[in-house]
Amino acid sequence: MRWIRDLGITIGEMPTGVWNAITDVAGVRVGHATLISGEGGLRPGEGPVRTGVTVVLPHSRDLYQQKVRAAVHTINGFGKVAGFEQVRELGTIEAPIALTNTLNVGLVLDAIVQYSIRQNPSIGIRPDSGSVNSVVGETNDSYLNDIQGRHVRLEHVLGAIENASSGQVHEGSVGAGTGTMCFGWKGGIGSASRLLPADLGGYTLGALVQSNFGSPHDLILAGFPVGLHLSPPMALPKPPPPLAPGSIMIILATDAPLSSLQLGRLCVRASAGLARTGSMLNYGSGDFVVAFSTAQLVPHQSPASTMPLVGLANEAAILNSLFRAVIESVEEAVLNSLAAAQTMTGRDGHIAHALPLDQVHELLQSKP
Repeated sequence: MRWIRDLGITIGEMPTGVWNAITDVAGVRVGHATLISGEGGLRPGEGPVRTGVTVVLPHSRDLYQQKVRAAVHTINGFGKVAGFEQVRELGTIEAPIALTNTLNVGLVLDAIVQYSIRQNPSIGIRPDSGSVNSVVGETNDSYLNDIQGRHVRLEHVLGAIENASSGQVHEGSVGAGTGTMCFGWKGGIGSASRLLPADLGGYTLGALVQSNFGSPHDLILAGFPVGLHLSPPMALPKPPPPLAPGSIMIILATDAPLSSLQLGRLCVRASAGLARTGSMLNYGSGDFVVAFSTAQLVPHQSPASTMPLVGLANEAAILNSLFRAVIESVEEAVLNSLAAAQTMTGRDGHIAHALPLDQVHELLQSKP
C-alpha cells in the first residue's frame, strides 16, 4: 500500500500523527469487511461482487453506555445516510459508525442495531433504555458492483467490528471503498491526521473518507491541476457515466474537548478540504460529514445536554487550528484513497484504473 507522501508530496503545513490516520486519535479503531467475488456479466442479485463495509469505533468500551459527543453535516444531500437527525437533536453517537454502498444501508443499519442489542439486551424493553440510533453512510459502487444484490450482511458487519483495530489503517480498495471511484480513477478508503502544537493543547484531529466523486479533469494534487494533464485510459467495454459526480463520506475524530456545536463547525470546514482536491460538489453528489470527540464520554443515563462540558481555554485559536487540521486531513485522506487503490475489474468487464503514481510524480517534478 502506498500513500501520497511516498511521492515526496507534503499536504499542508501541520505535522501528522504517527500513523497519519484517524487512529492517531487515541482509542479510535477502524475495521473492514471486503467482498470480492465473481466476474463477467452482471447477474442482478448474484454478482459480480465488489463491495464491503467499513466501521469506525470511537472507543473500545460500550458505545451505547458511553456515548461520544458528535455532530453531522450535509454538504450536498443526494444520498441515503441514516441516523443523522438524532445526532443533530441530541449531539451524541451511541453505536459504531458504518460505511457501505447505497442500497446496503438498510441491512447494515439492521446489523448495527443487532450488535447493539447483543451488548445491551434491555434496548427497546426497559423504559430507561429507549432505542438505539445507528449512523450509516454510503456511496454508490454500481459501476463495478452488483449493487442490487446487497451483499453486505450481518456477518460482514460483525466481522468488521470484531477486526477493528488501532494503528495503521488499511486504505484503498477495501471495505466500503472496494468498488468506489474517484476523479475517474479507482478510489476507496483514505485517512490522514494532524497534530496541534503543544501551546494549543497538543490535540489530534483525524479524518477517514470513502471517496467516490469527481470528474477526471478536475483532479488537483498539491495545488497542481493533474486532471488537465492526465486522464484514465478509455474504459472498455463501457466507460463510466460522463458526469460521474459521485459522493463522499467523511468521518472526523478528535480528542479535543468539543461540544456538538463546535464539532459541527469542524464538519463545515471539510468542504474546503474537498475543494482543494478539485471537488465541485455536483448536483448529483451526496457529501456528508460526521465528527466526534473522544474527550468526554456521556453516560447513557446522563443526556449530553445536562452533562458539564470542560471547554477550551483558548477557544478561537484552538478552533482555528482545528479548522486547518480538518482541511489538510480531508485533502490528504482523499489523495491517499487514490494513492492506495489498485486497478479493479468489476461487473460487465468495467475497469477502474489505479492512479499511475509514477506519472503523477513526473508531472509534479516538471511543473513550473
